[in-house]
Amino acid sequence: LEPGAGKYFALRMGFRQIKGIRQEDMAILIEKRTQPYTGVDDLRKGGVSESALEKLADADAFRSIDLDRRQALWEVSAKDRNIALYEGLAAADPSEKNIALPQMKTSEHVVHDYATTSLSLKAHPVSFVREKLSLLHIRTTKELAKGRDGENVKVAGLVLVRQRPGTAGGICFMTIEDETGYANVVIFEKLFEQFRKEILQSKLIMIEGRLQIEGEVVHVIVKRAHDFSKMLRSLTDSSNEESPLVLTMSRADEKSLPPGVNKRAQVRVVANEEIFPGARNFR
Repeated sequence: LEPGAGKYFALRMGFRQIKGIRQEDMAILIEKRTQPYTGVDDLRKGGVSESALEKLADADAFRSIDLDRRQALWEVSAKDRNIALYEGLAAADPSEKNIALPQMKTSEHVVHDYATTSLSLKAHPVSFVREKLSLLHIRTTKELAKGRDGENVKVAGLVLVRQRPGTAGGICFMTIEDETGYANVVIFEKLFEQFRKEILQSKLIMIEGRLQIEGEVVHVIVKRAHDFSKMLRSLTDSSNEESPLVLTMSRADEKSLPPGVNKRAQVRVVANEEIFPGARNFR
């Protein structure tokens, strides 16, 4: 924990959290960090690879030098050249440094955080669809504790864990998460078979069921399940074709696309629907 002014301490995420980052690159970054870095070029001159710079930028790791994700990716791509050739020369076209890039929405940042690190410290994905959920009278997980035992409720969240122990008589236990906390969900065998697809495939699931409260323990006994994963598409704005695409595509992804498929559009679909981690499933 880092000491600092104020009531709380800061706990930093490690570089290892960034998908695809090489330990060797991070060792170089740390070794050469004898004084604070002031820009992307400092890391490049220190020997950090272009691939690592791109992954760091994509993970929004340059905010300490006043570059957000989009600005950092622009810096990395704009400086993609042999440093030795330009050693001692004046900076490249000054207009490069004055380009005003469109600001990313917080929800877009959250999507890309999940794509690069599998979590976000900025906000929870469900918070951005809360207004729509409220119109459907769907409660937050925190509000469940204020309900009445036996009451019918609706609750929605990202699916974190599914458990179906062999000793539980076909009962499935599920944990879902929203911006306020967690909820424990119980699905009896008959309803599991009825809503198998929704239960096993949803990233964002909406549950209708009966509230069961015993002391401080709260469960929702499922009556119906609905796949609300498509709501996550609203977190990124796919209507702006001129906006620079932030997420990068791996070579493996490029090779897997069928002929004629627009790569830019393909990445956008992945960003909208597939970046949220699947639940951990146990038997």
